[in-house]
Amino acid sequence: MAHFNVTFKPDNITLTIHAGSSILEAAAQAGIILNTVCGGKGLCGKCKVKLEDGSQVLSCQYKISSDLVVTIPPAARFYEQKILTAGIEAKQKTELDIYKKYSKKTADPILGLAIDIGTTTVVAKLLDLKTGSCLATAADTNPQSIHGDDVISRIQYAASSDKLAELNSLIVGCINELIEKLSGQAKIGPEQIFEAAVVGNSSMNHLFLKYPVSSLGKIPFKPYSTEAKDLPPEKLQININPAGNIHTAELIAGFVGADTTAAALAVDIENQNEITMLVDIGTNGEIVLGNKDKLLAASCAAGPAFEGARITCGSRAVAGAIEAVVFADDALDIDVIGDWPARSICGSGLLDAAAVMLRLGVIQANGRFANPGKLTEKIRKRLLVIDSQPAFILADTGEARVYITQSDIRQLQLAKAAIRAGAKILQKNLGVDDGDIEQIFLAGAFGNYLRRESALKIGLLPDVQPEKIRFIGNAALSGAQLILLGSYWRNRAKSLAKKIEYIELANDKDFQAIFVEAMRF
Repeated sequence: MAHFNVTFKPDNITLTIHAGSSILEAAAQAGIILNTVCGGKGLCGKCKVKLEDGSQVLSCQYKISSDLVVTIPPAARFYEQKILTAGIEAKQKTELDIYKKYSKKTADPILGLAIDIGTTTVVAKLLDLKTGSCLATAADTNPQSIHGDDVISRIQYAASSDKLAELNSLIVGCINELIEKLSGQAKIGPEQIFEAAVVGNSSMNHLFLKYPVSSLGKIPFKPYSTEAKDLPPEKLQININPAGNIHTAELIAGFVGADTTAAALAVDIENQNEITMLVDIGTNGEIVLGNKDKLLAASCAAGPAFEGARITCGSRAVAGAIEAVVFADDALDIDVIGDWPARSICGSGLLDAAAVMLRLGVIQANGRFANPGKLTEKIRKRLLVIDSQPAFILADTGEARVYITQSDIRQLQLAKAAIRAGAKILQKNLGVDDGDIEQIFLAGAFGNYLRRESALKIGLLPDVQPEKIRFIGNAALSGAQLILLGSYWRNRAKSLAKKIEYIELANDKDFQAIFVEAMRF
């Protein structure tokens, strides 16, 4: 088979690769990670690179048939993401039964891991099982992202046993790397770690346990298993003390996984007197609504717009991404992550931008760009036509221009309508209006960084007073910490998962009408 030299600039890396490989595959061999939001299917356009003749090609689709010099623009690179590791401080009930199980085996400190496997990120905390104190925290991007940003892409990829094993190996390798980092931070040996509590959405749970995921990819979206599991580390190839145990928490149903169980446990939702809504907004949004009398849950397929995917200038929350947009004193101001010029926009910035565009009259309640003749001259200067559609310029550094197009607004409308329609159907089933909701807990990275006013302005959340919205960070990890520490919490997680009634949104006769109405800002 023929081989050719591929040189990546400005990294000045040259390697020899066989004919027929894609530029994406060559970049991976060179240690360069590219944006592959769609899993390398050629759909998202995020991995576009420039060849020496000036032409631009998709690195995942372009097959190597000669020597190449490739320039990778910043937008095509996968940069380190800002990962949320902190969550709500949940009340801990002192219980030492997990600690006592191992205390006769060693005199050393007996440690445990709380792990949250997210679709995008993986976060782990190292805890002292006797005191419950956190000794170290580590996080990383979920390496399965190379096969797609969303769970559906990974479910489709894992259709064969070989591909399922590959995705399992990626997440196990990631967790073992985090264990190394945690051990180094705490200056301990991995053999001192005896117990791990692992939570994640239904897909991540199944890929970690190497369960078949095909049933999650088709109606009625039924998990292979919703039960908690206790397995020896060796079976899962997790590098902790072989005499230890890996505990995975209960799933609720469908795409409402163990991460939702853990988050609901952390906010003690089953003991709330007031009507409470717990929302984790992401590619797959989960909502729990109710109080001590009754709890309902639903899963909303919001798509990846909140994480910057399918948005023209969108990205995850990485350095250079616009994370906030405000209009004050007749001027548009932006906040950019890191000490970088603006080069993209992440989910929180997208919400802010849409809210500002609504206030300024740039877009209408139906999402369409308004007649520019009604806008001030200063605002009109930010309007351009790009690829035959109107666009609103947020930043122009000379090297990069960040803007919002009509199609971006449509993607946001679809995403926010999925969340809002899910909430409305749960409210309908529980018999409560927006005014009856006394508190909204926003969980997850995206929820933690969005601005209340923007979320309310575009109609993402029920119409409540801003002060009723609380940010609770990585509540799934907070719940995992409780589950790690004692059987009291494991039993509560089990009963909570069974108590929450799952509502399949697609089965609701009003879903389509509610979804269409929720598209409006």
